[in-house]
Amino acid sequence: MVYQLKRKQQLRISLDTAWDFFSNPKNLNEITPKDMCFRIVSELEDKMYQGQVILYQVSPVLNIPTTWLTEITHVEDKKYFVDNQVVGPYSLWHHQHKFTENKNGVLMEDIVTYKLPFGILGKLAHTIFVKKKLEHIFDYRFQYLEKKFNQS
Repeated sequence: MVYQLKRKQQLRISLDTAWDFFSNPKNLNEITPKDMCFRIVSELEDKMYQGQVILYQVSPVLNIPTTWLTEITHVEDKKYFVDNQVVGPYSLWHHQHKFTENKNGVLMEDIVTYKLPFGILGKLAHTIFVKKKLEHIFDYRFQYLEKKFNQS
């Protein structure tokens, strides 16, 4: 089964500020909950680019380290970028990051399309903890970004 998680957040910042922050892969450390034990392994530049491959270590369950390799497959400057998992815990991971300038700043949208391996066991894992874990990650991001960009 293929699942989708969608989130939107209005940020009171300029499009340039939003793009500079989100297109820098090093900032993933900031917006990922500490309980994920997230660590970037790759040497990174401050700007992502189409074709960039990024290697992470993450421990989403029981502190068991997992390798996660993503590729930035699409980038349209100050509009959107897409990362796809190449190696990792999902059989499909396609994450779209969209940015729309408006009178209040920037509307940021995440659309994550994902699928778990292991058939019925994957469906069970989704019901028991994967969906909740993903919601926790994106709730953390929302709160972090509210504090960073929306508090006066």
